[in-house]
Amino acid sequence: MTEKVSRRDFLAAGLAAGTAFLAGPPAEAAGDPAAFVLKAAPSKFNIVGKEYPETAVWAYNGAVPGPLIRKRQGDRLRVRVDNRLDQPTTVHFHGVRMPNAMDGVPFVTQKPIGSNASFLYDFTLPDAGTYWYHPHLNSSEQVARGLAGPLVIEERNPIKVDRDLVWVLDDWLLDASAAIAGGFGHPHDMSHNGRIGNTVTINGRVPGELSVRSGERIRLRLINVANARIFALRFDGHAPKIIALDGQPVSPHAAADGTVILAPAQRADIILDMTRPPGSRFTVADSYYRGRGYRLIDIAYGAGKPIRGAPPETPIALPANPLPEPKLAEAVRHEVVLEGGAMSGMMGGRMGGGPMGMHAGGGRGLFWAINGAAMPEDMRRIEPLLTLQHGRSHILTLRNETAWDHPMHLHGHSFRVLSRNGKPERHTPWLDTVLLHPRDRVDIVFVADNAGDWMFHCHILEHQKAGMMATVRVA
Repeated sequence: MTEKVSRRDFLAAGLAAGTAFLAGPPAEAAGDPAAFVLKAAPSKFNIVGKEYPETAVWAYNGAVPGPLIRKRQGDRLRVRVDNRLDQPTTVHFHGVRMPNAMDGVPFVTQKPIGSNASFLYDFTLPDAGTYWYHPHLNSSEQVARGLAGPLVIEERNPIKVDRDLVWVLDDWLLDASAAIAGGFGHPHDMSHNGRIGNTVTINGRVPGELSVRSGERIRLRLINVANARIFALRFDGHAPKIIALDGQPVSPHAAADGTVILAPAQRADIILDMTRPPGSRFTVADSYYRGRGYRLIDIAYGAGKPIRGAPPETPIALPANPLPEPKLAEAVRHEVVLEGGAMSGMMGGRMGGGPMGMHAGGGRGLFWAINGAAMPEDMRRIEPLLTLQHGRSHILTLRNETAWDHPMHLHGHSFRVLSRNGKPERHTPWLDTVLLHPRDRVDIVFVADNAGDWMFHCHILEHQKAGMMATVRVA
């Protein structure tokens, strides 16, 4: 067996790696200058540093993350996906409210894109914000091998900052030669907390430092594209202000306890005012998992004169997106129960209409259930978990009856988080992915205004593959 190299060794090897790197814009489609092209294909990419070999990855346009797609609110987005993998794929534009046929879910909204085939995604962008794209077929492997990329939809009148940066946060399970380790679909990962990597990257590379100037204001867009890792980022010496979550504006506020928590698929836009003196240095650390904290990156101040003496007084609040406000008094209530996994069992679970215990389900790679039903990744013949009346407000009470975290993602809609464990949620944010800790009870509300069958699933991708997914029908 190949010896695993420690994550610390990888970090030490990659201190000089650049963190501002993001691939250039996607190539225009031949004969169609309005369309972007994403080519999904095997590639090689230097993740760890020059002391190690390049890592064989699956990539969009040859790089990880895939190219930054940047458009403006209200624009039409046309993306042609060319599949050069040896297996089918799709692309889901995570968090974007779009027509159902463009949602990228195999067997539900489209046929898979076969090897050497193409598909054109074509839709309008109603909301500004920070989003991302990734496969929705065999995603626990395809995403882990590198298929993910950022999508930024600019406001019609953006706020004023000195720099607008994107950090695509990811982790990789690598062996001592910097190759991606196998073991996809291992029962332990599927039934516990997913595939956690030993190497964390920002924009596809092990980070070293972020060079800043004293006095500057940075808008930092954080995107967690990891299969399973949850980040809890503390910006020592600084006071990040959160201005958007999952692409949707919130009232600017300080991060709770100074820590920005991002589950898989979640995003946060933060404002960082660089108020420290020239030549100083501070650490951004990740401390989500008890006893496994580490330094992610350093903030390094240049020696030059500050560009201003105090943070600018220009506003940082973002304009609201055109989301329909739910009517709580008229909302229809539904209950969604998350079950299964190690230390919980799946007694009473169902698959294909029949009963299924933990042992039987595990034998088929299914360890999780929603409302008692475990859904395989091939969703061609499943019945919807819920049928929601179009145009009505709906409250979903989500109960996590498992011993593990679950970031639950609803396609085609954003929802307000009303309460957590009986207490009103701070700022009642609009999200598309909400993190439920073990035994949490969370109420969310939204207007079901987007017709179709929409995926609702855990975004720890091993949990999704192992049964924690369903569809919600809006009709």
